Amino acid sequence: MKRMLITRFFGALILLCLIFFLPAGTIWYWQAWVYLLVLFVPVTLVVVYLSKRSPDLLERRMRTKETEPQQSLITRLGVISFLIVFVAPGFDRRFAWSSVPPSLVILADAVVIAGYALVVWVFKENRYASRIVEVEKGQTVVTTGPYRIIRHPMYLGAILMYAFTSLALGSYWGTIPALGLLVPVLVARINNEEEVLARELKGYKEYMDRTRYRLIPGIW
Repeated sequence: MKRMLITRFFGALILLCLIFFLPAGTIWYWQAWVYLLVLFVPVTLVVVYLSKRSPDLLERRMRTKETEPQQSLITRLGVISFLIVFVAPGFDRRFAWSSVPPSLVILADAVVIAGYALVVWVFKENRYASRIVEVEKGQTVVTTGPYRIIRHPMYLGAILMYAFTSLALGSYWGTIPALGLLVPVLVARINNEEEVLARELKGYKEYMDRTRYRLIPGIW
């Protein structure tokens, strides 16, 4: 697993560098460099921590093959949406379609960090937080931490990260695919995941009755 971790880490880093700097046509793109630091420094610390304290959770986060047919389609759509969201700011940088003030860029980076902090909180509370939609033998419903407020706090963290990624990369226009593509994909994933959990995870239907909101308290 260590070799896979290293391969995926550097693979993701190289891929994001290509996605950011090739469309921008320059490496003098300070917003992208800051974003890479904001993204990879916390991820590195969390991976090191999980590898020592919770390797079973880390192994679950390494899984990529969905067993639910609908989730496989949602995942493919998510990858396409992800690429669009991350490529668009580079072209915006190249052609100067928009200009985001540095203060707003830094604020967006702070929101990205906050979104990831929420994801890490989920890791602390839920050791069954797999990357794919599945129910394992012995798995129980988690009702502590952020799960007391909403049913899918990890997805809220992901939405915060992706919704503010474009601003963190200095682009207003990139927020359009972030909100118009990635958010609907995550909503579709949540709806299908709840069908699976209600069907296969004992006590989840009762949890849904007690915890009314999926993602945003008072709204949905």
